[in-house]
Amino acid sequence: MSFLRRPSWRNLQARCTVVDATEAIASGQARPLTGPHLAYSLGAVLGLGSDRRPISLTSSIAELELWIAGAGAPFAQRVREQLALLSAPRPPWAGFDLDRPIVMGVLNVTPDSFSDGGEWFDTERAVTYGRALLMAGADIIDVGGESTRPGAAEIPPEKEILRVEPVVRALVNSGAVVSIDTRHKTVMEAALDAGARIVNDVSALTHDAESAALIARRGASVVLMHMRGEPRTMQCDPVYNSPLMEVLEFLRLRIEACLAAGIPRENIAIDPGIGFGKRVSDNLELLSGIASFHGLGCGIVLGVSRKSTIARLSRGEPPRGRLPGSLAAALSAVQQGVQILRVHDVAETRQALAVWQAIAAS
Repeated sequence: MSFLRRPSWRNLQARCTVVDATEAIASGQARPLTGPHLAYSLGAVLGLGSDRRPISLTSSIAELELWIAGAGAPFAQRVREQLALLSAPRPPWAGFDLDRPIVMGVLNVTPDSFSDGGEWFDTERAVTYGRALLMAGADIIDVGGESTRPGAAEIPPEKEILRVEPVVRALVNSGAVVSIDTRHKTVMEAALDAGARIVNDVSALTHDAESAALIARRGASVVLMHMRGEPRTMQCDPVYNSPLMEVLEFLRLRIEACLAAGIPRENIAIDPGIGFGKRVSDNLELLSGIASFHGLGCGIVLGVSRKSTIARLSRGEPPRGRLPGSLAAALSAVQQGVQILRVHDVAETRQALAVWQAIAAS
């Protein structure tokens, strides 16, 4: 910064530059976050007090190291293991490198989804729309045959298979990487037989006791999502002491169960389940703290596109009027290192990411 001979506030200018991650890591100011391209300079240790209220200790990297050194050996070891998971580069998931944002396009083959009201319920129209999502820049097409909106009732797996199997098969034949959005083992199996590579389960493989073994046996990739209860009742007054801690712990246990079932960690991605058994305040806590999920050592999926939280934070817009809020939430998450965005508006998300990435790289 240089000054004129007689400086005044009117001609004083300053520029603040965000430090490059590589530079910050090399100087010891930060640690890598899921690889060398992202970094964090503050860490928080979360816990629950004797009254079950959340406790958070936030400190610099140097302070955190001193704190760990003074902690008991078993506890210090657990913290160091989580720090190692935070920093470890993520291996490819479902064939995709996770060093750039992956876009998962939503294709609901249902008559009653909240976002599109059954617009793609017809098989031919669904396939045409799925191909359009590919052209718009979707990396993955997420095909679902059962609505999991709040209040939705479960349908027989046989009916779900009739809806999704021909769509999955046609899109795979068109060159798409397809994910099947289901909680039923028989539907997963039919979709995998039709060429799907990924299972996206809102129940984190808890709805069907045999689903984890199927995923392990077939070598498929999986998305484990947190949901409080089940779709029909999940929004009936959900209450948390700490949404962030409780969702983290649930997903940690589900990852351990999947590892025990023979599913490799590199095949697992996790989703905090925005809007699934959560209030607006719960969703905001998860979105603002979503970087914490990197400590589980898996890729992170975020599905906030068009959800009612956006309308409740704004002016009550209908689903198709929630694009700006969807993009705001997506970009906030990408800035925290989230790798996979599940969205309805693929072209618009791609454009937003392109601009964000160009600015970040300049």
